[in-house]
Amino acid sequence: MSFGTTLRRSLPSCLALTVAAAAAAAQSPWQSHTPMPEPRTEVAAGVARGEIVVIGGFAAGGGNSGRVDAYSIERDTWRRLPDLPLAVDHAAAASANGTVYVTGGYGRARNPLRTVFALTGGSWRQLPALPDARAAAAAAIAGGRLYVLGGVDGRRGPARVAFALDLKTRRWTRLPGPSPREHLAAAAAGSRVYAVGGRSAGIDTNTNRFEVYDPRARRWARLAPIPVARGGTGAAFVDGRIVSVGGEQPQGTIGSVYGYELRTRRWRRLADLPTPRHGLGVVAAAGRVYVVAGGPEPGLTVSGAVESLNP
Repeated sequence: MSFGTTLRRSLPSCLALTVAAAAAAAQSPWQSHTPMPEPRTEVAAGVARGEIVVIGGFAAGGGNSGRVDAYSIERDTWRRLPDLPLAVDHAAAASANGTVYVTGGYGRARNPLRTVFALTGGSWRQLPALPDARAAAAAAIAGGRLYVLGGVDGRRGPARVAFALDLKTRRWTRLPGPSPREHLAAAAAGSRVYAVGGRSAGIDTNTNRFEVYDPRARRWARLAPIPVARGGTGAAFVDGRIVSVGGEQPQGTIGSVYGYELRTRRWRRLADLPTPRHGLGVVAAAGRVYVVAGGPEPGLTVSGAVESLNP
C-alpha cells in the first residue's frame, strides 16, 4: 500500500478525532484564562475589587516567594502587586470587603509563622500575630471574623485549636478546631465555617472529612463526607454550594470536583478539573469558582494555569 493511500485512509479518522476533541472542549463547563506570569504551587489566594490576588508559594526552582500577582477577571490580564513583606509557602488566605488577609505559612527557615498581613489600598500592613504559629492551615471569613483552622505548628503535629480574629477590634480568640489535620481547605457561608478534606501527614493519609462550625454553639459538627478523600486541596462557596477542588494522592493529582448543596445536604459530582493540581488557589468571584496555579504532579511541581467553572 502506498504512503498516499495510507494517508488518505487515515485523514478521515484523524479529522473525526480532532472534531470530537474540539466538541468536547466546547461543551466543557470549565473555561481557561490567561496563565499566571510566574507558575507556582502551595500558594494563597483571595479576591479584591474584581481581581484574584495570588500570594507566595514555591517557584519552579524550589525556593519560596513573596511575589504577589493580581488577575483582572474583566480584562483577563495579570499585573504585579507589591511583594508580601516576607517569602512564604503553605500560607492561608481569605478576603472580604476589598481586603485580602494572609496568615502563617512556612518561612525560609522552614518554621511555621505567626505573621498576619492585610492587603488594602494597594499596600501591605501587618496585623496582630496569630496566637500560635500555623502552616498548611486554611482560612475563611464569616460574621466579621477571620478564622484560621487546621494546619501544623511545628511542634505537636496537626493543630487541635482554631483561631478567630475580630476584624473590628483586631483581637484573636482561641476556638475548638475541627478534626486535627493539615493541607485542608476552608469556606464560609453566612456565619458558618466549613472544613474540607486535608490529611494527617503524607499524601497517603488524606481524609474525606467535612465539618461545619457553628459560632453560636462554639462547636464543630460532621457532615456527609466528600466522596473522594483529598489533601492539598481548595474550596470556595458559590451559588448555595461548597465546591471542593484539587488535591494530591499517591496515584497522582486529583481531578474530581464535587459540590455540596447546603439546601439538600448532599454532594454532587461536577465536571472534572481540566488541569488537576494540588497546592492551588481556589476562590469564588463573579458567580464562578476560579482555580489558580498549583502543582500538576505530586510534590514540587508548578503551574500557572487559570481555570474557572460556573457550578
